[in-house]
Amino acid sequence: MALYSGIDLHGNNNVTLLLDEHDRVIYQKRLPNQLPIILEQLAPYQEDIAGVVVESTYNWYWLVDGLMEADYRVHLANPTVIQQYSGLKYTDDNSDARWLAHLLRLGVLPEGYIYPKEQRPLRDLLRKRGHLVEQQTSNILSVQNVIARNTGTRLRSEKIKQLTQDEVQAILPNENQSLSVMSTLRVISCLAEQIKMVEKRVQSQIKKTPLYELLQSVNGIGPILAQTILLETGDVRRFESVGDYASYCRLVGSEKVSNGKRKGKGNAKSGNKYLSWAYSEAAHFAVRFNPKIQSFYQRKASKMKVPVAYKAVAHKLSRACYHIMCDKVPFDVAKAFG
Repeated sequence: MALYSGIDLHGNNNVTLLLDEHDRVIYQKRLPNQLPIILEQLAPYQEDIAGVVVESTYNWYWLVDGLMEADYRVHLANPTVIQQYSGLKYTDDNSDARWLAHLLRLGVLPEGYIYPKEQRPLRDLLRKRGHLVEQQTSNILSVQNVIARNTGTRLRSEKIKQLTQDEVQAILPNENQSLSVMSTLRVISCLAEQIKMVEKRVQSQIKKTPLYELLQSVNGIGPILAQTILLETGDVRRFESVGDYASYCRLVGSEKVSNGKRKGKGNAKSGNKYLSWAYSEAAHFAVRFNPKIQSFYQRKASKMKVPVAYKAVAHKLSRACYHIMCDKVPFDVAKAFG
């Protein structure tokens, strides 16, 4: 009889459970997050286990990799899509593990993509770069706000990065205010140094494949964004259509409509936030440097808010990149924005 395993994973422990074909619990136990112990507990049932479900939490790498190396068929559950029956009065870790196994047994488990182990370190390094850039932007905005609040003027981000201590003291004579700005500028400088270091390491490991070169034919996509898109997309063939890919990039509207009336929003968090960021960055550069894309953006911006107009450009770019990766053809702006 086939068995189905669900593992509800936490920071320092997990609940491992086995169901049979009749939804009867064969095994259930809370275990420490130690791979040898988990494998030891599953070993007596391994020949009958049809699959093991692990929820895609922040710390799933070690468990999924270890189970796959031990020849288990592993499924990564997508927690943003999975929902239990809302009428349940009581749920706990045991019921969560059972629900995962139950969905697997029924063949309706919403699955996430298990990214190849050997490519994860470079992808995660690019994610760290994005995090550092976000922190840098946040600190620049902080300095802009301090100066605007006290002087009524607004400095561009490039000017802020170049400010000296004498210039800061001239702008903000108050010692407390100037110290606040100078401490932030030192953080910005440190972040810029680390961003350059990360970019240098990424560029030294980039494999200049045909797809990598083709993606850079898209206006607004340079070496870093091209590598980010490739690594975050993975195997593009796992998306059945261009619409599925655009949705995965979080560039499709999320709302519920009934009888022509809006009834709320759907699951806007379903998808890849890093691809959403990459195409949004590409959209800002594309609007700046390509007249046809700029014209498309201006038409949208005249009818809707500026962020929504940029998102429309990002959506177009994601669709274009999908076809580039599938068909291995260069970017054609006329087809994408014609």
